[in-house]
Amino acid sequence: MDKNNSAQLVLANKIVEHFKVVSDVEAIALGGSQTSGSLDKHSDIDLYVYTHNIIPLSSRQLIVQKLGASQADLNLTFWDLGDEWFDLETGIEVDMIYWDRLWIEDQLERVLVAHQASMGYTTCFWHTVLNSKILFDRQDWLAKLQEKSSQPYPEPLKRAIIAKNHPVLRAVIPSYYAQIKKAIERHDLISINHRLAALLASYFDVLFAINEVSNPGEKKILKFVLDYCSKRPIGLQRQVEIVLQGAATADKVLLDQLDELLDSLDDLLIEEGIDPAQTLVLDKMV
Repeated sequence: MDKNNSAQLVLANKIVEHFKVVSDVEAIALGGSQTSGSLDKHSDIDLYVYTHNIIPLSSRQLIVQKLGASQADLNLTFWDLGDEWFDLETGIEVDMIYWDRLWIEDQLERVLVAHQASMGYTTCFWHTVLNSKILFDRQDWLAKLQEKSSQPYPEPLKRAIIAKNHPVLRAVIPSYYAQIKKAIERHDLISINHRLAALLASYFDVLFAINEVSNPGEKKILKFVLDYCSKRPIGLQRQVEIVLQGAATADKVLLDQLDELLDSLDDLLIEEGIDPAQTLVLDKMV
């Protein structure tokens, strides 16, 4: 076992021992690079704590004090409720994410049963639950949730993701492509990068749907695609990197680079028997 990985697992289990005695904690799972095989020197410990109710801040503060932290930011609410700190002994960064267990059940129901797509990142919660390593499970709730989530990629979900995310790339009037074109004409670099980030989020959601692979999020995404997506444009990494470099200027050549990127995605859809011109209503087709 890698020495760094071993140290992180030891710390993760130490943290779990302190949190599992809290009655509102139903389960704790290890996620992120620790379970994806993409661990590096910048990796932190991602611990997902599934609860019945919010654990009082005072209780969490006491636990972190007992564990020891060189620096801590607790009760962060920028995204999900979370606590982050640097372990005093090892220097390892710890990221605790607190999710209500009924809320995550609803998220999975929305995707796996109702087949509702989002603008990018549709299947990220599914991916997180499915690929987490359970460290504590009071009544096997999380194990059962993982078992329920371990199912083939639903065809209606695939179609819904493509229907929601493909047209907005370039096809519809307010597409990301059209917005980037306007931003180039205005020499608005902030807008270019803002819209490009959204375009790539939807682009990869479509690509993962084509491959029937859950979306891991935005970190190390190109490596993930190369490792797990057999259906992908030739030269994908080069295309993406050229587009990102082009976004640093307001040169119109960026539109040609985007066309190459999006044309390649359309070619994949055609290979799947999907007409790129009809994706707006794909989820309505029988």
